[in-house]
Amino acid sequence: MAKKSKLTAAAEKIGTAIGKADRKTQKIARAGQVAKQEFRELRNQVKALKRQLEKTSKRLKHALQ
Repeated sequence: MAKKSKLTAAAEKIGTAIGKADRKTQKIARAGQVAKQEFRELRNQVKALKRQLEKTSKRLKHALQ
């Protein structure tokens, strides 16, 4: 069997490092998308609660009069 040249060994190490970095980047991107979606959902819940509070306040004020 022929020995690997130093150039081939270096290229293999570089390729491995790039592959690892790419996988990490994809994981971070997916986590960012999940966080963004969760933030949207929370924002919508807060809006709904705000509307509910306004309605309740309005009814309470009317009932106290």
